[in-house]
Amino acid sequence: MQRTSANQSVSRTSDPEPRWPVVVALLAVGALYWAMPPSMSLGPRWMPLVILAVLIVPSLITHRLGHVRVNIWLGYLLSGVVTLLLVWSLALLVRTVFAHGESPGELLTSGALLWMTNVLVFATWYWRLDAGGPHARDRRVGHPTGAFLFPQMVTPEVTHRPDRAKAEPWSPMFVDYLFLAFNTSTAFSPTDVPALSRWAKVLMMIQSLISMTTLLILVGRVVNII
Repeated sequence: MQRTSANQSVSRTSDPEPRWPVVVALLAVGALYWAMPPSMSLGPRWMPLVILAVLIVPSLITHRLGHVRVNIWLGYLLSGVVTLLLVWSLALLVRTVFAHGESPGELLTSGALLWMTNVLVFATWYWRLDAGGPHARDRRVGHPTGAFLFPQMVTPEVTHRPDRAKAEPWSPMFVDYLFLAFNTSTAFSPTDVPALSRWAKVLMMIQSLISMTTLLILVGRVVNII
């Protein structure tokens, strides 16, 4: 494969992964933040959705034009923005619980929306960082190594199609990382996808801690209501 600069398009050894699922997930984070009670937001509730939409447009353009380096940094900026929103909302939720500043219904709504935001935020980070990120994964055939051990990596026969002589090379897409993030927030531990790298283990611990904190707040509030 011919070497190119980071700002130029590269020849791909496999079909590039579509980016629209990630765009939908990021916009969903903005929509979830918009649905938060006013006391859980910093400034107008519509502002995060507008900021994300403004950042997504140049990200899609740079991806389309093949400006890899700029696209990568815009991606980090997008993930950083949604992470800050998550941390801010979690801090406000904890403060509200101790200050008794919300009604039970608003608190339960805030906790549920925050739990869903947690799943989407960490799914984007797993997708963005694993095996060098989506650009690096697009340039290689299959997914032999990475920060996570997906079942398809050790059982390639599951990707076999009857009309093909051999199993097709498999590579994870955003839905695979979304499933990983959902299981981490639900089970507080790896399920079918173990973490191999240290950064992946740290991120999964942080995600589990946020999910556990949110659920404990919800359960505690429900007990108080009962």
